[in-house]
Amino acid sequence: MQRNASASPLAPDWLAVPEDLNALHAPMWAAGVERNDAGMLAIDGIPVSELKEQFGTPLFVMSESDFRARARSFKDAFDHAFADICAGVDVYYAGKSFLCTAVASWVAEEGLRLDTCSGGELAVAARAGIAGANLSLHGNNKSDAEIRRALDMKLGRIVVDSLDELDRVAKIAEGRGEAAKVMLRLTPGVHAHTHEFIATAHEDQKFGLSMAGDTTDEEGLSAAEEAVAAATTYHSIELLGLHCHIGSQIFEPDGFALAAEKLLTFLDSMQRKYSIVLPELDLGGGYGIAYTPVDTPRPPAEIAHAMAAVVRSTCASLEITPPRISIEPGRAIVGSSTFTLYEVGTLKTVRVDAPAATAAKGAEGANGNVTFPRRYVSVDGGMSDNARPVLYDADYSAVLASRATESAPQLSRVVGKHCESGDIVVRDVYLPEDVAAGDLLAVPGTGAYCWALSSNYNYLARPGVVAVRDGSARLIVRGETEEDLLNRDMGVANV
Repeated sequence: MQRNASASPLAPDWLAVPEDLNALHAPMWAAGVERNDAGMLAIDGIPVSELKEQFGTPLFVMSESDFRARARSFKDAFDHAFADICAGVDVYYAGKSFLCTAVASWVAEEGLRLDTCSGGELAVAARAGIAGANLSLHGNNKSDAEIRRALDMKLGRIVVDSLDELDRVAKIAEGRGEAAKVMLRLTPGVHAHTHEFIATAHEDQKFGLSMAGDTTDEEGLSAAEEAVAAATTYHSIELLGLHCHIGSQIFEPDGFALAAEKLLTFLDSMQRKYSIVLPELDLGGGYGIAYTPVDTPRPPAEIAHAMAAVVRSTCASLEITPPRISIEPGRAIVGSSTFTLYEVGTLKTVRVDAPAATAAKGAEGANGNVTFPRRYVSVDGGMSDNARPVLYDADYSAVLASRATESAPQLSRVVGKHCESGDIVVRDVYLPEDVAAGDLLAVPGTGAYCWALSSNYNYLARPGVVAVRDGSARLIVRGETEEDLLNRDMGVANV
């Protein structure tokens, strides 16, 4: 067993010193990830050393079984909770979180639909053979080509984000002699307890049509109502209903409940005022996952029953027929299904100033300041495969994956190899004192928005993605090579 250790004054308040550095906090990991008898991290029985030998590092390692189970749990939980309200729920997997043809196929096989937000994501869906009726297209600035592709594929719905876009969709559909199936994305002004950059229901941001009554030139008419009124005048628009998304990485149910109540009330008023039927309501996604031990994600069944209770009671009080409900989980399905495997390179320890109140635990530097050690552990990836820490101040955790340890914990910062001081993978984590070059680290919860946001900064090739199922591993996205990068450089003729 490791030696007892006290918390570093440099650590954030939420970060506790782990009692056992070899233990895995289950909510952060896919089912099937555990330490084998040798103390090495393994997934479905495959040790990480074998994955490194076969596929290299950095490497995204995904449990296909875990992904499928999480997808199925959302579908089953919401169908059950809403069975008496609208005979079930349409669950759209948010492809922006992570998408490839294999994942698109799993989504369809588990009974979910697929949400896309670009022509490229539509192309992946088409290659995977997903029926257009089971697809939606988001985006605040869809090109004419993307709108035409959506119509060519006979998409189940195009989520319109602005009055300008509504007009463009109507004109393109009219020119083709078709009617586009449309939902209107609204901003209900609901505050989600999340990071400022990923909260999407407040007024001052690029998404959606405001429901506030002073957002148009016509007194008392909101942009949302103006869009509803305009949609009723277009013969080429089939208005299915309303959509909202209040943010990401949300744990508390209050925001979802308030958004549902506001949207249903608005839907009822629009149906009455314009003598129309809006048969669908999408309440978005944004359900949080565990990136660190202090995160407390809610199970799908708990989310579903809380939302169903609000929809049920609101529709009853309004005396309206409940619309068909849909949701859009992405991170909550793919996030914890995946970890990133890195190899450790250089290590260094620095001394950092800390408050004088902690002087008894620190060392006095030459200038009289109280200082404490922080160790930097460099790995062979970084912000090119996980941009979320630098974009959102996102917190992650990490474990020593290649072996067990009896060493004491040391406050560490896991950093990448890029030429940026902000290239941080895990800002604060206790790792064993004996971590050394050549060790493997695993960072859990990297399935969502890591590969999807990856880049070639410093001309690093993007990592591959391996899917593991029933003790077998296969590439579902090939890692890039330097040759891949050079083949796109047209400055010198290829030889």
